[in-house]
Amino acid sequence: MALRSDWSVEQCPVRRGLDVVGDPWSLLIMRDALHGRRRFEEFRSLGISDSVLSRRLAALVRDGLLVRREYRGPRRTHDEYLPTKAGTDLLPVLHALAGWAEAHTDLPAGGGHMAIIHTTCGAETRSADTCTACGEPLTSQDVSWDKPWFGRRDPLVGPAAP
Repeated sequence: MALRSDWSVEQCPVRRGLDVVGDPWSLLIMRDALHGRRRFEEFRSLGISDSVLSRRLAALVRDGLLVRREYRGPRRTHDEYLPTKAGTDLLPVLHALAGWAEAHTDLPAGGGHMAIIHTTCGAETRSADTCTACGEPLTSQDVSWDKPWFGRRDPLVGPAAP
């Protein structure tokens, strides 16, 4: 039995969007892909089972958010997953979700404010899609996330070349 209806043909864009990225694993996979993780093994750090990860990666490829490319490992060929333009266009959604969570959820012990840095001007921004300091649109190629709980600033990556 299906967990929910197919919303891909709905008039409501929120329902259509949730049909693609409404599963929490999908957004976490896309977050990691925007951080430059590409390989199945790297996505395992999410704590996701292999079977669920395989299904979510296949769905994200099918829906055009990731592209699957082969690479040659030392012993055999493997797949890597790179964000597409549609995948990098999820950045404002992730920024908005992070901002909402910082405002409306309790910060765990040892945590800290995740700053969204517009690397072009070097300023922190509070907007999901536009730098609040310089007014430029934010893209994955010019954004870093400052994560004090990890003690580092992580740059994001742009879409895969066609």
